[in-house]
Amino acid sequence: MDRRIRWVFRALLFAALSAGSASALSAQQTGSNPATGGVRAKLSELVATTAVSGYENPLSDEIVRELAAFHPTKDNLGDVVVTIGSGSPRRLLVAPIDEPGFVVSEITADGYLRVQRLPQNGLPPIFNQMYSAQTVKIGKVNGGWIDGVFAGLSIHLQPLGSERRNAPNPSDIDAMYIDIGATSAGEVRNAGVDVLSPIAIQRRLYDLAGKSYAGPAVGDRFGAAALLEVLPHVEPAHIKGTLIVAFVAQQRTDARGLRRILTTMPSDEMIFVGRLTSGGAIPGMETVHRGPRRDLGSGVIVAVESANDSPSPFALRLKDLAAQNKASLASDYSSSILPRSYLAPPPLPPNWTHIGIATAWPDTPAETIDARDLDSLVGLLQTYVTGAPAPVAAPGADFPPAAAVEVPKSLVPTASGIPQTTGILRDLIRAYGASTHEDPVRERVKSLLPKWAQPETDEAGNLILRLGTAPESSKAPRILIIAHMDEIGYSVKSISKDGRLEVAELGSGLPYFYQGHPVLVHTAKGDRDGVIELPKNWDAADFKWPGETSDTPTRVDVGAKTPEDVATLGINPGDTITISKSYRPLLGTRANGRSFDDRVGCAALVSAAWALGAPLKNRDVTFVWSTGEELGLVGAAKLAARLAASGHLPDYVFAVDTFVSSDSPLESKRYGDAEIGKGFVVRAIDSSNLVPLADVQKIVKLASANQIAAQYGVTSGGNDGSTFVRYGSIDVALGWPLRYSHSPAEVIDTHDVESLARILAAVAKSW
Repeated sequence: MDRRIRWVFRALLFAALSAGSASALSAQQTGSNPATGGVRAKLSELVATTAVSGYENPLSDEIVRELAAFHPTKDNLGDVVVTIGSGSPRRLLVAPIDEPGFVVSEITADGYLRVQRLPQNGLPPIFNQMYSAQTVKIGKVNGGWIDGVFAGLSIHLQPLGSERRNAPNPSDIDAMYIDIGATSAGEVRNAGVDVLSPIAIQRRLYDLAGKSYAGPAVGDRFGAAALLEVLPHVEPAHIKGTLIVAFVAQQRTDARGLRRILTTMPSDEMIFVGRLTSGGAIPGMETVHRGPRRDLGSGVIVAVESANDSPSPFALRLKDLAAQNKASLASDYSSSILPRSYLAPPPLPPNWTHIGIATAWPDTPAETIDARDLDSLVGLLQTYVTGAPAPVAAPGADFPPAAAVEVPKSLVPTASGIPQTTGILRDLIRAYGASTHEDPVRERVKSLLPKWAQPETDEAGNLILRLGTAPESSKAPRILIIAHMDEIGYSVKSISKDGRLEVAELGSGLPYFYQGHPVLVHTAKGDRDGVIELPKNWDAADFKWPGETSDTPTRVDVGAKTPEDVATLGINPGDTITISKSYRPLLGTRANGRSFDDRVGCAALVSAAWALGAPLKNRDVTFVWSTGEELGLVGAAKLAARLAASGHLPDYVFAVDTFVSSDSPLESKRYGDAEIGKGFVVRAIDSSNLVPLADVQKIVKLASANQIAAQYGVTSGGNDGSTFVRYGSIDVALGWPLRYSHSPAEVIDTHDVESLARILAAVAKSW
């Protein structure tokens, strides 16, 4: 089979992505907030289903099922059409359904996917960068999806002011790789992924206090959601003439679906319902590089194609209809719905217009629309279709907080009755615990320990478990094994007058991993959805991320308009913010999850306690789960000072933390060169400590004696054990190799987690 035939064959297979896969995907991606009915529910369903340009069939099938009562048709592009009535006038309502994304363009010998973007043009300059280190779904040839992550630079291998020159540019598509846990091209293809597989960012609809909706592709789906909300109110017998409602594919790629509808279904008038787009400089205002410019809350917007244009007479008719619903109809610039092409465009109806609503942060994962604007759009369309004003919706209560993550009540035991280390990790990864708010993690650790373990909490919040006390005459060394509970995130610093949260970083992360993305705000009343806003001029061609010394605060939108609104949501200064996260298995024994740093260490300590089975005799061993490591080893430093002052300083501290690995196509192999899947790692040299060479050799020998896979090497970052060295302890730092540190894309191999737990048990028994 030659290459061209293979491409056509694969494209046809992807066009047949099953409806069952779409339904399953929707269930997986919708997230914890159930739909509350109405247009929000429809928007949630549409956002949850991926539909990269040219790969819209799963979403088309969902729309066909939704509109089954109207006997819709679906063509071979994926356009869905409902026709009601007959004769004149012929009225056409159109909404696009596709979204930007990527397709697999190459599979490397070592199992990474390289990509091509769809569409290749017309997106913000930072679009590619917004995908760096993000979680994604990849379509399989025979239907269904597989989890993966875009590779990202590791924070400790790429510090600000780094000596490394010419690091990969995250906006350069040549520096974009997807990791699905594969180790070879054959493994990728055996998993059902091949060249032409579609790629879309993980998503759900984020509800900002019932005032706004945010998430990837929200601006691509509001038009379809509005039409799906209007159609059930249509009485076919009351329609004069013909009403055609079309959900069109490939709008992002030359408007192919729209061109077909205009060619095959001539109409007297048309309303195109979809996002307004910039398309470059605004005619008549060439010095302005951005558009549209309307803010959220502007109501329904009619598009004009130059700064000096006025709405058409047909658009002014819609303005009167909007007034019947007590809604406004403003105008704003948008580029043409029919982009330039080699072919002559199909004729537009005599009367037509393009309407939409404002979007904030367009074409980013944090894209946001106003709930009132969407309601106004639905009301206008319903009045246009039925001839009667839409009923006024009763004011609703604020959308409830995001439901708490459901944590399993029990863990899967091994044949010996001991919980699996991966099961412990799965549990811990889902507890949120940004620095200074580690309580949920501490409580989960306590609940996961064997019943004989009776840990205590000190004044710094460290959880301390004494595993044995040696007599004074014993020659056994005093040993302390420590891992940290906290994760990076943000803390609410203040509330601005416009209801935005001004936040401070807790720990370090590359800004584009988090800004321009949805987040959770953790409050005493539950978790609230939000988005981290992008810096000023984020969509300019010459935009650069602010440096560490920037005076511009990072801001989070939770849907509030005033400080009083924020208070109603239960948000207060000091509350923490993180991204939503989960444990996501990849191929083989690999997995993705934010906060593997240092939940892997915490899980390894818990697993080692189970393996030991009971308090140790004639051994002086203490396990510690520490606080505030990401803020500068805070909990460990307080513990070290207290133990030194009381004369109970450990002889050896085994600090268990990430070995930031260069096992990535983006990193230099000059250091950090430990492969995932090859065993735990001795952090022989890092930014805060040098392990004596004799102790490196001793731990490797101990691992060999116990048939535990081990590595050793040089990396960056500090470790909790270094705070004890000044008082006289020896710090033997241990870890596991981690790809893409301090990012949503963190990847581990569970074999390394198991080897880490086993070496900790061996150290406790025999060091």
